[in-house]
Amino acid sequence: MSLHVLVLGGTTEARRLAAGLAGRPGVRVTTSLAGRVSRPGALEGDVRVGGFGGVDGLARWLREQRVDAVVDATHPFAARITENAVRAAAAAGVPAVVLRRPGWRPGPDDRWHHADSLAEAAALLPPLGRRVFLTTGRLGLAAFADLAELHFLVRSVEAPEPPLPPDTEVLLARGPFTVDEERTLLRAHRVDVLVTKDSGGEATAAKLTAARALGLPVVVVRRPPLPDGVTAVPDATSALARLGLRAP
Repeated sequence: MSLHVLVLGGTTEARRLAAGLAGRPGVRVTTSLAGRVSRPGALEGDVRVGGFGGVDGLARWLREQRVDAVVDATHPFAARITENAVRAAAAAGVPAVVLRRPGWRPGPDDRWHHADSLAEAAALLPPLGRRVFLTTGRLGLAAFADLAELHFLVRSVEAPEPPLPPDTEVLLARGPFTVDEERTLLRAHRVDVLVTKDSGGEATAAKLTAARALGLPVVVVRRPPLPDGVTAVPDATSALARLGLRAP
């Protein structure tokens, strides 16, 4: 019997999981991407791009495509997608696994300030510094749009969506970045404070190390909670094990 696994992707972990599934005898993997990034990297197995039409649409697709398991390996802040995936899998009678890389933890020399939302992060900024390095992605920047007295350096892979703060400099770049590169950037732009989401993982952690070395405060936006009754696995190997498969 064949096993069809739907991976809700867009992360490094999703890519690794697809690679771990593709090419296995009797296993078909389909990775679904939301389509928000115009040039996603190559993926192994089948790929589909675009939404499903909410919970009902996803549940219908799972039945029509005879999916045997769903792995939600989307970004830790994609709360709506995770909620929809869990509900749709339950409606279709398909087991679901949520894959989330562990979040970051501050060390003794870190100057972290936690926030539960982008709006709360914006409210914390004025006393912390005037020159802000904003690395929360291209969406949701309206939360900072009223902070006219601050200068923002916004880094994202693609152009951020307006409205933006009036004094904003946009840097389009795709990581990962080294600690030396991040430290050089922070110094060159005379950054006073860093703002980031708790994405976790090594690929984007260099900025935290650089901020620590320079003694800069960091505003860290906490992750949204998982749906009730849902627990996450931390990596692709654990997801494979949850599906009853060994890592290659």
